[in-house]
Amino acid sequence: MDIIEPEEGEILDIELEEDFLEKNRQLSVKNRALLDKNKVRAIDVMGSIGSGKTSLIQLLLSILGKKFRIAVIAGDLTTSIDAERLRQPEVKIIQVNTGKECHLDARLIERALKSLPLSSTDLLFIENVGNLICPADFPLGTHQRIVVISVTEGPWMVVKHPYIFRDADIVVINKIDLAEAMQVSPEKLTQDVSGINPNAKVIPVSCRYKKGIFEVVSALELNLSNKGII
Repeated sequence: MDIIEPEEGEILDIELEEDFLEKNRQLSVKNRALLDKNKVRAIDVMGSIGSGKTSLIQLLLSILGKKFRIAVIAGDLTTSIDAERLRQPEVKIIQVNTGKECHLDARLIERALKSLPLSSTDLLFIENVGNLICPADFPLGTHQRIVVISVTEGPWMVVKHPYIFRDADIVVINKIDLAEAMQVSPEKLTQDVSGINPNAKVIPVSCRYKKGIFEVVSALELNLSNKGII
C-alpha cells in the first residue's frame, strides 16, 4: 500500500500558520489569567458529535449545580440545540456559533468570558464543537480537558485520533451499556488511551444509566469534601 504523508511544515503552511497557533496560545494564557483572577475553574469538554458531551455535562450540572455557581459556554457551528438542553434556572449559558470553523478558539472564549459574571462563578464548562481533530490544537485557557468518546464510534477511535488524547486530563468512555452489542471493548480503548497518554484518567461511563458519573466528578478534583458531595 502506498502512503502519502505531509512533509515537515507542509500542513502548517497550508492549513495553520505557526504564528496563528502561537497567537491562540498567547490568548489562552490571557484567558487562564482572567479565570484565575476570578477564581473560576474551567473545563474544556471535547469529543465527536453524538459521543455524549452534552449528556455528560447535564449530569455534572445535576450533581454540582446546587454546590457550585456554574456557567456553560456551548460551542456549535450554527445551532443552539445543546445550549437549550443544558438550560437550567441557576446556570448562565453562553452560545458560541463558529460558522464554518470546526473548533472553538481562545479568541472566541475571550469574547464569551466578557459576557459571563465571572465574579459570581465557581465552575465553567466549555462544550467544544463536535470534532476529534481540530480542537486539539487550540487550547482555550481551561484548567482541565475532558475528551468524551463512545463505544458506538467503533474500536479504532483512539488510535485513529491520537493527538486529542495527548493533552487530555480525563477521558470518558461513554455508552458502555452498548459495548457488548457493538462488540467494542472499553478495556481495549482504555489501553489505547494509556498508550498515548499514561497520565490521563480514563473512566468508563454510561450517561444513560448514570454509571461512572461520580468517578468523573472525583477526577475533576474540585475539593468537594467541604461541599457535601463526597
